[in-house]
Amino acid sequence: MRRVKIFSGSSHPLLTEAICERLGTQSAKCDLKKFSNGETSVSIGTSIRDQDVFIVQSGSKTVNDSVIELLIMVSACKGGSARSITAVMPYFPYSRQSKKKSHRGAITARMLANLLTAAGISHVITVDLHAPPIQGFFGKPVDNLHAEPLIARWIRNHVPQWMEAVVVSKNPGGSKRVTSLADALKLNFGIITTYRRRSPQMNGSSVLGASGLFGNAVDGAHELEPEAMSLAGRPEDSRSSPKSSPRLWTQTNGTPHFASQVHRHLNGHPGASPLVNSTRVDSESPPTSRTRLQRSLTAPARASPEPEDSADEYTDERARDVITGRLIHGHIVDDDAPSPILSTMSGSVATLPGDQIGPPQLDERDPMTSSFMSGVSRVSSYPADHALGGTFDAAQSDEEEEDLKHPELEHTVTLVGNVNEKIVFIIDDMIDGSNSWVAAAETVVKRGGAKKVYCIATHALFGGDSLEDMEQCECIDYIVVANTFPIDTEKIKMSKKLVILDLSGLLAEAIRRTHYGESISQLYQHYQD
Repeated sequence: MRRVKIFSGSSHPLLTEAICERLGTQSAKCDLKKFSNGETSVSIGTSIRDQDVFIVQSGSKTVNDSVIELLIMVSACKGGSARSITAVMPYFPYSRQSKKKSHRGAITARMLANLLTAAGISHVITVDLHAPPIQGFFGKPVDNLHAEPLIARWIRNHVPQWMEAVVVSKNPGGSKRVTSLADALKLNFGIITTYRRRSPQMNGSSVLGASGLFGNAVDGAHELEPEAMSLAGRPEDSRSSPKSSPRLWTQTNGTPHFASQVHRHLNGHPGASPLVNSTRVDSESPPTSRTRLQRSLTAPARASPEPEDSADEYTDERARDVITGRLIHGHIVDDDAPSPILSTMSGSVATLPGDQIGPPQLDERDPMTSSFMSGVSRVSSYPADHALGGTFDAAQSDEEEEDLKHPELEHTVTLVGNVNEKIVFIIDDMIDGSNSWVAAAETVVKRGGAKKVYCIATHALFGGDSLEDMEQCECIDYIVVANTFPIDTEKIKMSKKLVILDLSGLLAEAIRRTHYGESISQLYQHYQD
């Protein structure tokens, strides 16, 4: 191509060479070096006046050096009177910091976008942004290419019986990406959710048990507790006093019934916490005056659904596709395995979903406030999962990876979807830590009964020993990634499961179409081989 110069940064020179080979050209001369104190020096070795300049610089292990080097190269090309400067960034650095994760956090991705714009960038080409709204941080055009068509083509050509496979997301944040690939391949999909197990005093079973007690009391089917019987004989003034623990509701036949303390405080009373002045949708408000204490002996029957509505409800067959399991130290364990919560909480019993526990104990503080206060203490011990009301990122966060390996935490994992005797494609945009990948693979194999697992991602960051851990996992058969991020040659040689997809053709075609002013919409389409 004429009037085009392609420069290579120091982050991923092999990818730049592959791009230039596909375009039938060579990378332009550029001298990159560092001073003894670590400063970066850039010298452009060819004329770039009135030419279209493309700088290929991806994220790397030394991400800060790569970012500064790119900014200096852009500034040098701008000073050399280049007609346009396009940054080709296969992996966009700091893409996981696209929103505040704490009240005093920084939106680093926006800051990087401002720096590139100030340096003189005129266009950005990237692949599978971790958070697509990052495109709005730029005042310049941003082309966010997708590796999905390449991944779908590889699946069709290299995976036997792929038409019977299931695409699975290892967290709810990646569901959109998973459904897109499932629609392209016309496959079913599933979702895995992982959440931290609550301590016994915060277990939701106590609240559910209390609601069942309340419902039985309203229906007249629950017998009075001994403590409630003693309270029924108290004078009326003591029962109506704000300091009295239970509240007695009188039905039409004059028989008093005891309501549990949880529901006694749902609508609040003098002295109750303002945190609990709310009512459940499916519950009835407690009476506020003596004249409104009369209730019918029989609870109103729930209206039966219309025949045409019953066909749309979930059936037992669909419920069978929901599987739960326990995660301790990032691995699936049996249901009867000891919980790590027992070692950190004396005199408590760890409960599983569905376990029966005793009736809630009455105390002077209402349970809603107790639950809130215990939640505050838990949040103070561990970082919040949803800071500022946000959701989990699509890629595995550092908090999620650390929590899965925490020796004192237990997680519950839920798999929605049928993967029994099927091939499973676990999809995400990047592989950094291995804990969530190993947990997802063990879930679909040991709990779901999958026969083969492919871990597929675009960006292969492979932080720490994540590649080695995934290699040692017996539930993972293949690790499929793209070459957007430089991978150590030694790791590639030692890995037997790693498959690397080449994106140089996609990036080369994007550069060619950008130079000639052609549309790049065809690069997003799927083609049958």
